[in-house]
Amino acid sequence: MDHKLGHRKRLRERFLESDHSKFSDYELIELLLQMAQPRKDVKPLAKDLMASFKSFSAVISASVDKLRQIKGMGQTSTTMFKIVHESLCRLLREDLCDNPILNTGDKVMDYCKSRMAYLDKEQFRVLFLNKKNVLILDEVQQKGTIDHAPIYPREVIQRSLELGASAIILVHNHPSGNPSPSNADITVTYQLRDIANMMEISLHDHLIISKGGCFSMKENNII
Repeated sequence: MDHKLGHRKRLRERFLESDHSKFSDYELIELLLQMAQPRKDVKPLAKDLMASFKSFSAVISASVDKLRQIKGMGQTSTTMFKIVHESLCRLLREDLCDNPILNTGDKVMDYCKSRMAYLDKEQFRVLFLNKKNVLILDEVQQKGTIDHAPIYPREVIQRSLELGASAIILVHNHPSGNPSPSNADITVTYQLRDIANMMEISLHDHLIISKGGCFSMKENNII
């Protein structure tokens, strides 16, 4: 048996028969690449991906364009990673759809991190909640540049009314890696809160997500 085929077979068997948590990030990446490129030695590519992105989370969260910049990453391999990433996001979202969000604070943060922590550009999204604080819809409102995503308070409130939402959570990311809010972030949050209050819609929080950490305006007594 070709030694490369033997290595792939042993790696798959070890994964199925052992504690999955003991596998290194690059070994998990290698396993995924094996399914996308079954006839190639993908161990060097797995190590190249780790060298470029530093972690498993960063690899599967990377944009299609960034993944395709790595030599050896074709359409099938890139699609495989994006399927894994989307599957993770949907798994985390399921808990938010079944339980009051105010009782699942860490899960809200985990879900938002899975969606936004590694984005190259700022994105603004809103979690719309019903009277029981259960998620109605998670929706991207705006996409921006590397350091700015516009937030239009009246559009957020209009969408809340269309959905019959009783409460909202604002979320945006900082690609810089620093989750601290800017003065502009705080100002627009106050503006949106005031309009929401007039329409009897509660603003529960404004979360800022980054690969360097997360920031909650509620937990930090800003709102």
